[in-house]
Amino acid sequence: MILTELLGSHLLSSIIAVVATVVLFQFITMLQRKFNVIWLQPMLLSILVIIALILWQDISFDSYFSSSWLLNALLEPAVVILGFPLYQHLETITKQWKSILLILSIGALIAIISSFIITMLIIGDYTIAVALSLKSITTPIAIAIAGQLDGNTAITAFAVMLAGIFGALIGPRWLTYIKVRSPKAQGLAIGAASHAIGTATVSNISYEHAAFGSLALIVSAVITALTSPFIISFLAALL
Repeated sequence: MILTELLGSHLLSSIIAVVATVVLFQFITMLQRKFNVIWLQPMLLSILVIIALILWQDISFDSYFSSSWLLNALLEPAVVILGFPLYQHLETITKQWKSILLILSIGALIAIISSFIITMLIIGDYTIAVALSLKSITTPIAIAIAGQLDGNTAITAFAVMLAGIFGALIGPRWLTYIKVRSPKAQGLAIGAASHAIGTATVSNISYEHAAFGSLALIVSAVITALTSPFIISFLAALL
């Protein structure tokens, strides 16, 4: 009787949603490793397949989201795990912290300013300009800042996800193509531009990539959180 009630409750739908999502992701990961094709990006294809399935079965996003609560609960410890490679290379980082901080500060400022100005010139919508100017930091911080600045939080979330997937897809290959082969430089670039998704992807290359990607992710988020409200307000007044 108890088992029947459990299987007919929210527990069964949660188990199905979590297991199906994990199996799908692992299957695409296996295909990517086997064929080594750039477009077989597990995060991107998993999202597309899940969207197709819930539309096909007429399942609301809220239902899927509530059923997959366990995966969402694991996001925070998953991000914390990225700090382990950072600890392993802490000695190297402390020796070069001034250069790293300067590079990431310049990168964060350029990302905010260029995205905001270009969006305002082409689209002319302040809410979208705010959303796109915050695309290179982790989702919770980007959404919080966008909300404070009256930006479009839905577009912010989409832009962050797109930046992460784009960096994960072509970031390492593009950097190698333009002769940027240093694991430190690649890690900093991907972490600063493509946050957690990009960092998780380059962490498969080496622990050094993961360490500097995690560092860039954290520092860029802090710099953006501290400076973006002032920069965006200033640019909005000018434009």
